[in-house]
Amino acid sequence: MSTLAGAHAMIFSPRAEALRSFFKEKLRLRSVDAGGGWLIFALPPSEVAFHPGKKGQVLLYFLCANVNATVKELKRRGVAFAGGINKHDWGKLVHARLPDATTLGIYEPTHASPLRRRRKRT
Repeated sequence: MSTLAGAHAMIFSPRAEALRSFFKEKLRLRSVDAGGGWLIFALPPSEVAFHPGKKGQVLLYFLCANVNATVKELKRRGVAFAGGINKHDWGKLVHARLPDATTLGIYEPTHASPLRRRRKRT
């Protein structure tokens, strides 16, 4: 059993307050006020993968069970998307537009995942 209890991701932006509002109002993630309106959000169960690359980079994607239904629901909440849903060998991917002009990847995985109980764990 790992001694690690969770993960804490940090996103830096000149429009941090707008991002906090987006994550609270559009994505409806639970949050706590750590003091002075500084919100810390609970994330869904997570996984991490390490890919080879020429430079270091950290990306954040949210997983979903049905990307078509997720896009439909988020559009109903006023979320805009950068392009349509793209199909890859590892799943279906779409990018939601964030208030600071960046995007957030949301995908429906088709790869093996430690989050799916039916898959064999290693």
